[in-house]
Amino acid sequence: MFNQERKSLQFEWEHLGDIAWGRPTLGDRTSVLAYRLMQFTLRDAIIKHAGVEAANRIFFEAGEQAGRALYQHQLGVMENFEQFIEASGELLEDLKIGLLTLEKNDPVGHHFVLTIAEDLDCSGLPITNEMVCTFDEGVLAGLFAAHFKRKFLVRETDCWCTGDRVCRFEISPLTS
Repeated sequence: MFNQERKSLQFEWEHLGDIAWGRPTLGDRTSVLAYRLMQFTLRDAIIKHAGVEAANRIFFEAGEQAGRALYQHQLGVMENFEQFIEASGELLEDLKIGLLTLEKNDPVGHHFVLTIAEDLDCSGLPITNEMVCTFDEGVLAGLFAAHFKRKFLVRETDCWCTGDRVCRFEISPLTS
């Protein structure tokens, strides 16, 4: 599963295993502390070995893959954009990732602005004047790509770590 070199992504939903069977007492939830320990120590190791740019690319790509998998296995095909946003917001809340709000909606040009409050990645972190939600950017890109069947550029424009109390993401289609 993970012990072979490869050039393409090979994640499958089944790699997540049978959580109910494997964790009959602890179940499917974990703490924010445990998640952040994994995320930030992994990010630190990637930066040490490959640099900041590579770490950001890797976290974005992983998030994008996660977003597509969430769409396919948790959301399914939505008939319209409003259903997609509502279902995505419910999913992110159910998974304790954050509270999603649509701020701007241009359904014709496919340009959107979303916020995530109480973000799993950064809410409560100290102000460092840097955007840290690269994985979230990827998740949103994957969700939007799966829904619209085209690639999207997602950029965080506000973050808890820059002094804001929500993470804000601008989303637009890639033009190539």
